[in-house]
Amino acid sequence: MAVQISNKRKAVADGIFQAELNEFLTQELAEDGYSGVEIRVTPTRTKIIILATRTQNVLDEKGRRIRELTTVVQKRFGFPEGNVELDAEKVATRGLCAFVRIMLPWDPTGKNGPKKPLPDHVNIVEPKDELLPTTPISEQKGGKPEPPAMPPPVPTA
Repeated sequence: MAVQISNKRKAVADGIFQAELNEFLTQELAEDGYSGVEIRVTPTRTKIIILATRTQNVLDEKGRRIRELTTVVQKRFGFPEGNVELDAEKVATRGLCAFVRIMLPWDPTGKNGPKKPLPDHVNIVEPKDELLPTTPISEQKGGKPEPPAMPPPVPTA
């Protein structure tokens, strides 16, 4: 028999699950162009789709890494064996990651909003002007530095 929980509690639990899963995958797959996660729940299984720019790195050779991630997610979040399926999907660009907090208006009673006023002021800082070089500059990386050119000798009389 399944335990009945309210819709509100289920929404909170689902949000916490998605946030924790996103945090875990962000740490694990940061170098592989991790962009986000989609979770699709069906009655028989939960499908987790990892969005990344370099899916070959997520899948690894012969799917070893994706199987390891599947096992870790199953154990960490308490899924029965075989109920979780991880898959990787390619996205064109990683894009900018932004976290947005929707703020309700301040309510001193705390019923329809936060008890304390929240900061809702956003500062946008313009980038500094870039100084463009007037002449081309060449730098030699690695190897031996060339000795400075000697001026031609001045003839003596």
